[in-house]
Amino acid sequence: MFLMSEMKRGLHPRPNSPQNDDDDLDEGQNEDGSMDSQENSGELPIELTSDGTRLSKRRRRRRLTLAVLPTLLTLGNGVCGLAAIAVAMSENLAWSNEKQLLVAGVLIFGGMLFDALDGSAARMTGQESRFGAELDSLCDAITFGTAPAVLVWRYNDIQALPLKLTWAIGVLFALCVLIRLARFNVETGDEDSHEGFEGLPSPAAAGTLAAFAIAMPELAGYAVPGNYPQQIQHIAEWTMTASHYVLPGLALILAYLMVSRFQYPHVFQQLLRGRRAPNQIGQALFVVIGALVLHWLALPIVFCYYAFGSPIRTILVRYRSRQTKPATPI
Repeated sequence: MFLMSEMKRGLHPRPNSPQNDDDDLDEGQNEDGSMDSQENSGELPIELTSDGTRLSKRRRRRRLTLAVLPTLLTLGNGVCGLAAIAVAMSENLAWSNEKQLLVAGVLIFGGMLFDALDGSAARMTGQESRFGAELDSLCDAITFGTAPAVLVWRYNDIQALPLKLTWAIGVLFALCVLIRLARFNVETGDEDSHEGFEGLPSPAAAGTLAAFAIAMPELAGYAVPGNYPQQIQHIAEWTMTASHYVLPGLALILAYLMVSRFQYPHVFQQLLRGRRAPNQIGQALFVVIGALVLHWLALPIVFCYYAFGSPIRTILVRYRSRQTKPATPI
């Protein structure tokens, strides 16, 4: 039994702290490892209260302490994901399919906000724990894995593609999110700087799909006759029709990028720490101007830029290095 206990402690070490060190010594155990006589006899140590009554003193056990603020933020992420699934799949709401997907997409963005805040709150307050990391992954699997898969299924409500195909694409996307989260938990250590990711982060992949769901109602406004020139109406109508084919294909590409090894920056963490590269100023201006001109239509553009920018730059650098590499003589 003692050997098994040591193996478990080796597999699941706890952070070193004065409180933890005190908890490792059970009541009745001396600092040199010896046990008191009462403990050896199988009896719990006792003490007398003020009225002379004997009171059993229970052995202190290891208790799981929860960091209240980070835990609440993480659970808020899970609530947003469950609400997004419920809204997207509900048949009792007197809403159109586009409005249901819009609300579901907004809820996914709400989950992204909670996910960005919980890790930062845990690091700033010094309340990082393995429990918080595991809970965060479970909530991410709901909000950024299952909810976007439901969006893909519900977006094909007009059955532009075979239902079996869209079902398979949604399942593959959710499975790649699970693989991405599991790999991140295994490969990320406590000494990680949290300034970048290897592979597309699951919140960014889910946000890309949710951005299309949010932008579609505004795109439909461009297709209303009389509001805009006829050429813009035709472009809007063609884009709305093509989106039913593009979104499932986009989900497939995003699923691959999540399990890839392309490097992605941690934008929120860099902004929070005040670290900004020179080119980030131009990118921020591009986002602001695009939001002012295109409104919600800028969301899919921004997220697609983040999702595909790093892979495209990496491929171009590799291609240029091969072109400039001198040929070896025969």
